[in-house]
Amino acid sequence: MSDKMNVESFNLDHTKVKAPYVRLADVKTGQHGDTIHKYDLRICQPNKGHMDMPALHSLEHLMAEKSRNHSDLVLDVSPMGCQTGFYIAMLNHDDYNGMLELVEGTLNDVLEADEVPACNEEQCGWAASHSLEGAKDLARDLLAKRGEWHQVFGSEA
Repeated sequence: MSDKMNVESFNLDHTKVKAPYVRLADVKTGQHGDTIHKYDLRICQPNKGHMDMPALHSLEHLMAEKSRNHSDLVLDVSPMGCQTGFYIAMLNHDDYNGMLELVEGTLNDVLEADEVPACNEEQCGWAASHSLEGAKDLARDLLAKRGEWHQVFGSEA
């Protein structure tokens, strides 16, 4: 890679990571001392696979809603444009193991869901693009690899 870029993920060598994983991608401290911890929840191997949009969209809705049942420190759950994962922003949350538990609990909630929250034209900008079963498949696959979440880089990295 060339010079360091402003966006943290642009400085990450995507050929060396091994999805799935959860990593602390960035920490920002505000002028009053609050910290924002940005976690990279990578579901698909970069440049080898990606989530299809209806499943990704539904998983986003479900995680955004259900994650807040596990912590009131969740600021945002945002999909990556490359469709390989999500960013989860937390306020004053520096407990990596707690983050793994939050993700696990949220994904288990996804498996129990009988509908996608806010899946209508009033609350969603593309309500026709959803798949509850697709979101559940993603959650199920990710939970099956729970033991790998802490390992960001492959053995050849």
